[in-house]
Amino acid sequence: MLHKFNVNRTCASNIYVLDFSVKSAIFHFRTISKAMQSKKLYIKTYGCQMNVYDSLKMETSLKPHGFKMTLDEKNADLIILNTCHIREKASEKVYSELGKIKLNNSGIKPTVVVAGCVAQAEGEQIFKRAKNVDIVVGPQSYHNLPKLLEKVKRQEKWVIDLDFDEENKFDSINIPENPRHSSFLTIQEGCDKFCHFCCVPYTRGKEYSRKIPDIYREALGLASKGVKELTLLGQNVSAFHGIDQDNVTRSMGWLIKKICEIDGLERVRYVTSHPKDMTNDELFVAHAEEKKLMPFLHLPVQSGSDNILKSMNRNHTRDFYFQVIDKFRKHRPDIAFSSDFIVGYPGESDKDFQDTLDLVKRIGYAQCYSFKYSPRPGTPASMIEDQVPENVKSERLIVLQDLLRSQQLEFNKQLIGKDIDVMFDKEGKYNRQIIGKSPYLQSVIVETDDNIIGKIKKVHITKAGLNSLTGEIKG
Repeated sequence: MLHKFNVNRTCASNIYVLDFSVKSAIFHFRTISKAMQSKKLYIKTYGCQMNVYDSLKMETSLKPHGFKMTLDEKNADLIILNTCHIREKASEKVYSELGKIKLNNSGIKPTVVVAGCVAQAEGEQIFKRAKNVDIVVGPQSYHNLPKLLEKVKRQEKWVIDLDFDEENKFDSINIPENPRHSSFLTIQEGCDKFCHFCCVPYTRGKEYSRKIPDIYREALGLASKGVKELTLLGQNVSAFHGIDQDNVTRSMGWLIKKICEIDGLERVRYVTSHPKDMTNDELFVAHAEEKKLMPFLHLPVQSGSDNILKSMNRNHTRDFYFQVIDKFRKHRPDIAFSSDFIVGYPGESDKDFQDTLDLVKRIGYAQCYSFKYSPRPGTPASMIEDQVPENVKSERLIVLQDLLRSQQLEFNKQLIGKDIDVMFDKEGKYNRQIIGKSPYLQSVIVETDDNIIGKIKKVHITKAGLNSLTGEIKG
């Protein structure tokens, strides 16, 4: 007797079991199904929070097809490198990682996927540089992974999907079964700013805002599964202009107030913003009125020099940036800021660099990210002849980072003796040690025997270092 069973499309199209009883056939089917469920998935994520979000969605989309996450790359049947293309070193690390992938512990070559922005930017070139790659998929197409894996299974090697189809991707999003207490939610993708150093418009596409009812449903779903802190994501999140249920275009400030109405959510954040878009009063009012909206804003400026800002095509001046900062502080006096800085951008003079140091001193940051300029192929800045020598970049970066570290330590120390709300999300390295996040995203360490992960507790800060705070739980 011949029994035919349809199996999920990632694993196999059809399985035939030759036997003489239905009972025996069912036994064989269950045995095969169990084997399919043992497939191991390993994901390595590079770059921004958006990639972290995308990696989680890839995991969720593959789980119904028999994949289970593993933390051991050598134990994986499927390896996904979710890549970043912002800096040259980030993309080169991907190729270095690909070169290390050989056989897994079972002596079988795993299926290898390169996803994300390097995939979008370099496309078929990846197959030429790394012969062990099976699939290249862009950040707008990862929802097609099950179909792409089926193509590979049919021995169609070197499958590629780089389509820009944002709406279809978000239509395929499912809520993870067990999300972390602090979770991400993408509301916007892409960028139309075309800063001359940046590849995001070419790898993530034009600005696209999700529809508000879809965002709200996802936020409700996350809250229903225990998420207490939600970070709204976008390459240029402050450019959000989503359509509500009445077909009215709404700003991010309006959306934040809507999200803050959800029961169970206790903290809301958003990242990353562009100063040029900080003109809508609804966002400033949200910071003043919504207690769930954390008093911490990442607002990249990249340089403190008007000459360099113009050369970068940032479309704002240093004075405009100061005005935005002042307006936020007027509406929320306890707000703190972080930023991004590029040192050694083409044409940067000593005076330009001093202007950056002056801006940092005037603002006073809680934390920052700073990098030496590295040219990205195809961007306008990569073709400027007046490149800054590497040794000058290195010297300037040291000076800037020393200043930023001193500000960060000073900000942390001013919290000593104060009581702050901390949301605890993981265990520390040592016995009884639990680590959480302050409203300003500092790591806060306490010792306790209580199960406080996923809870917000009042903590009295007793000690401050550069990268963390230490305190005692009150009450």
